[in-house]
Amino acid sequence: MKSVKASKYYAYMLRCSDGTIYSGYTTDPPRRAAVHNRGKGAKYTRSRLPVTLVYQENFSTKSEALKREVSLKKLSHSEKIALIEGKAKMQLD
Repeated sequence: MKSVKASKYYAYMLRCSDGTIYSGYTTDPPRRAAVHNRGKGAKYTRSRLPVTLVYQENFSTKSEALKREVSLKKLSHSEKIALIEGKAKMQLD
C-alpha cells in the first residue's frame, strides 16, 4: 500500500503554563498540542502543562518547516511574543 504524505507542514509555538514558549514542527498543530497536553510530547513541556497553541505557519515541505522551527527557537522571548501578537514581520530564514 502506498503511503500518503502530508501536504502541509507546520512550524508552531505553544505557550506553556509558566509563560515560556515552546517551538516545534508537525503536520497537525491541534493534534500535536493535544499530545503535549497529555504529557506525551516533548520533555520540555511535560512539567509546564497545560500548553496552548498560540502560533503556526504552514509550509509545503518538511524541510522548510524544520528550518523555520530552528529560526523560531533562536528568537528571544520578546521576539516570540511580538510574532505571536502579530507585531513582527514574518520572515523565512
